[in-house]
Amino acid sequence: MEHRSLSRPPAAGAGALAFSGSLWRGAALTSAALTDLASPYGPLGPPDAGGVALPEGFTARVVARSRRTVTGTAFTWHDAPDGGACFPDGTGWIYVSNAEVGAGGGGASALRFGPGGNITSAYTILSGTSRNCGGGATPWSTWLSCEETAAGHVWETSPWGGPAVRRPAMGRFNHEAAAADPVREVVYLTEDEPDGGFYRFVPDAWGDLSSGTLQVLAAGAATSGTFTWEAVPDPGGSPRAVREQVPGMKAFDGGEGCHCAGGAVWFTTKGDGRVWRVDLLGGTYALACDGGVAVPGRGPLARLDGIIGSSSGDLYVTEDGGAMEIRVITPDGGVSVFLRVSGQSASELCGAAFNPAGDRMYFSSQRGTSGSPSGGITYEVRGPFRT
Repeated sequence: MEHRSLSRPPAAGAGALAFSGSLWRGAALTSAALTDLASPYGPLGPPDAGGVALPEGFTARVVARSRRTVTGTAFTWHDAPDGGACFPDGTGWIYVSNAEVGAGGGGASALRFGPGGNITSAYTILSGTSRNCGGGATPWSTWLSCEETAAGHVWETSPWGGPAVRRPAMGRFNHEAAAADPVREVVYLTEDEPDGGFYRFVPDAWGDLSSGTLQVLAAGAATSGTFTWEAVPDPGGSPRAVREQVPGMKAFDGGEGCHCAGGAVWFTTKGDGRVWRVDLLGGTYALACDGGVAVPGRGPLARLDGIIGSSSGDLYVTEDGGAMEIRVITPDGGVSVFLRVSGQSASELCGAAFNPAGDRMYFSSQRGTSGSPSGGITYEVRGPFRT
């Protein structure tokens, strides 16, 4: 059911952008520059009882499991947890998580934490949608939940619950992630197709996503160069798909995560294991990391999924399968493993997000040890993250 209003608490802060990270200092890297520097956190220790290997000083705990009651609540956690984000909530915070379940069984749920990290409640914030995969938070503290279907919508919903609103002006396509840019007052969008586009939505009024202009990045076939933003004639995508409407659109192989900070936006493509950097000030794009190149002792970055940034400027990238790792890319171009999950090779890591203090990271293993959507596990990692 589509609702016409969106509930927002008057005291809500600008959650997602509190830890959007500084402007990444590294220039776009060529494949030859990709290095396997020692991790800024040191080597991984042995896996813990849950199969999570972490550097010294870090610990992990399970905060939710699919089809099980969340500890301290009466709420049952959803299947196939996917994209997520954290929002300030008084002296605590809220972690929201999508459900990548099809046929109207998708949506999103929330975990509410007290100041000490204890879970105080859990609840649904969106239901009745399909394959809610990625998404993104807004500066006005709402969650954009994106449907990964051929005619998928972006849904805007509140982390505190209440009515959700469909945003058709943001286009109907195989949505993945969204990243808000308060400087240019736009929202960037990725598309999970082998020939997908990279989009931006320019709302008529910042803070109101009900109307505006959908544009797509247009450029040549090279891995770097200049670009322009071209308007999509029919964001509804019928009868012609959105990605087929602009002849000069640059195609990207399976757009996934998206992160905006300072004068740049990064996004990942899982088809070729790449991290792209769009220079919003210079009007150029280039590879930030060519993951198809094997890193000595690590192998290539396989099937990249989400990407987030920390206040230190580090980028954290999750893997869809592969070695089931979260890797960190530092501003000097080093690529290293931050954590690894063993015994879950039929799953994927997703939904990484930092709490407001930056000392806890949340993420999910979408199918857990069972390899089934019903086996999803959502984790919290705590430790001395770089600030």
